[in-house]
Amino acid sequence: MDDRSPDEQRSRDGSDAPRRSSRNLWLPIILLLAVVAILLLQGREDNTKIIYTEFRKQLENDNIASVKFSDSKVSGKFRDARMRDEDGNLIAYDEEEKSAKKQEEFWFVPIRDLGDDERNRIDELIAINNVKREQKESSDSAFIISMIVYLLLPIGLFIFLFIMFRRTRDQIMGGGFLSGFSKSTAQRYEKTQKPITFEDVAGLESVKADLQEIIEFLKTPDKFQRLGGQVPKGVLLLGPPGTGKTLLAKAVAGEAGVPFFSVNGSEFIQMFVGVGASRVRDLFKTAKENAPAIVFIDEIDAVGRQRGAGLGGGHDEREQTLNQILSAMDGFTPNETVIVVAATNRPDVLDPALLRPGRFDRHITVDRPTLKGREEIFKVHVRDVPLDDDVDLHRLAAGTVGLTGADIRNLVNEAALWATREDKTRVSMDDFEYARDKVLMGAKREEAMLDKEKEKTAYHEAGHALLGWLLPGVDRVHKVTVIPRGRSLGVTQTLPEEDKMNITESELHDRLLFLVGGRAAEKLVYDEFSAGAENDLERATQLARRMVTVWGMSERLGPVNYKITSEDPFLGREMHEHRQFSEHTMQIIDEEVSSILSSAAAQAFQMLKDSKSKLDALADALIEREEIDDVEITDMIGPSAQDLSEDASASNNGGAAAAAKKPLDPADLPDA
Repeated sequence: MDDRSPDEQRSRDGSDAPRRSSRNLWLPIILLLAVVAILLLQGREDNTKIIYTEFRKQLENDNIASVKFSDSKVSGKFRDARMRDEDGNLIAYDEEEKSAKKQEEFWFVPIRDLGDDERNRIDELIAINNVKREQKESSDSAFIISMIVYLLLPIGLFIFLFIMFRRTRDQIMGGGFLSGFSKSTAQRYEKTQKPITFEDVAGLESVKADLQEIIEFLKTPDKFQRLGGQVPKGVLLLGPPGTGKTLLAKAVAGEAGVPFFSVNGSEFIQMFVGVGASRVRDLFKTAKENAPAIVFIDEIDAVGRQRGAGLGGGHDEREQTLNQILSAMDGFTPNETVIVVAATNRPDVLDPALLRPGRFDRHITVDRPTLKGREEIFKVHVRDVPLDDDVDLHRLAAGTVGLTGADIRNLVNEAALWATREDKTRVSMDDFEYARDKVLMGAKREEAMLDKEKEKTAYHEAGHALLGWLLPGVDRVHKVTVIPRGRSLGVTQTLPEEDKMNITESELHDRLLFLVGGRAAEKLVYDEFSAGAENDLERATQLARRMVTVWGMSERLGPVNYKITSEDPFLGREMHEHRQFSEHTMQIIDEEVSSILSSAAAQAFQMLKDSKSKLDALADALIEREEIDDVEITDMIGPSAQDLSEDASASNNGGAAAAAKKPLDPADLPDA
């Protein structure tokens, strides 16, 4: 039991501190008001104060120019800057003490008990001397207005500051003056707006099927609860940028017809610790009030990174915000009618507690579209584009392997812009070809190469093109150009015929030959190398090292995965990890990588040497035309290895079919 008195308890516990501080705050206010009052009183002494007898003398001496009577005082102006006595002599004043400006005007408080005779005499003197008599005022309005301005303004300012500091002291982030700082910045998409449905999302059929359950739950929650099923509380959309994750989330809200709250993960993070958590609480509170609803958090990796990761440790504001999100999704009071949909292209940096079941139960991968999906995306984006008859969307989809929905939209827009520059009424296939080259290879550069540089570049690209034409494991060569594009002097463009999900060792070796083909052509023709093969060597070295260390394609090292780096996104995470193999093994890895690349370079050199005439033909065509496509290459050097393999496969299938249709000969039957 505390034996202290209530006053002592308040004093020691600090509960009396706010009251004491408010008393101390009023002290400077009172001092400021006193200073303002003194200044005002001093300001009123600018005019000369006289007594009534002096006023009477000056009025008799005709030294009064104007006079104004009011209830509180009498004021006016002298005719002469210096007053005169009863004999008419000027009264001398010290010029240093009173200037002429101060002597021009006067004022005095009248004696209210003057008789009627005295008042009448004053009126006669005013009339005789033609003294201007100004309108009578009931009060001095200017003085009152100035007093109001000079007094009320400081008082109002100090009251405002006092209220601000008091509320900030009581609760800096939870209400009051800065309450709007902790409000959620999520945008709500109303039902009255044009809804986005799954019809606006081309391709991604499997992803839409996974999200269909979410829509059914939001429409008819009783259907799932009847059998004891629970809808996932959170859906995490994973995939590369531009694949349509945000569009899918909007389509879910449009299909379900429920409120949709959209917010970016970076909007939670602010300078003050605790603001993000407060915004999360406000967001989920608003969503629960409008339930059933969808909360969409875009780029959740900005706030959902692993706690305590990296060289510098954690981030207090980010971790508190993440803790609040975890609690809101699956805490003591879970939200059963608010579904959280999040999107990210960096799932490797997310906190494990965020990914576990009960929070983000379902992880949906939104990958790059397939051939059919790309064709449907083209159909969606060309709805408002007038197309020429030669436009083949299937061919365009086949030639854009690896492009996302955003890339295809950009390609269609570039084609429409180029057709507009050419003053066309419709967009043709040539416009799409131009747009695809610009997107895949970069825009054309204006500078022109010297003839010698152009010839070397032509042989370099001809080496790539010829090996890509002769090797079956390389993607089909589509176009070769020596026109500078982007950061390269020349480009050999290859397009895969189909969407591949795997690759074999022989195909990897063919790709290595294709990558070092330009360098081999330079060695064959000029007997020296140039710096133009820098990017080719970089890509080839990375591919060969992965073949040795990751895929176990080295006979000397065997089927062992040698983990050199975990590619952890957090700085400093790998500092404590030890390599699982010796320095001698590392030396063998380097030797194997060098051996694979040297063998590929020698083989590429020999293949080009055996086909020197074809190499010269391709180089001459590039020097003359600067750009050739697959049709022109076929006319010059014949069909490609891909065409020959397709013909062989077709002939084998045709032979098997003919054999199946051949009537059975009894002589072919085995003996009984």
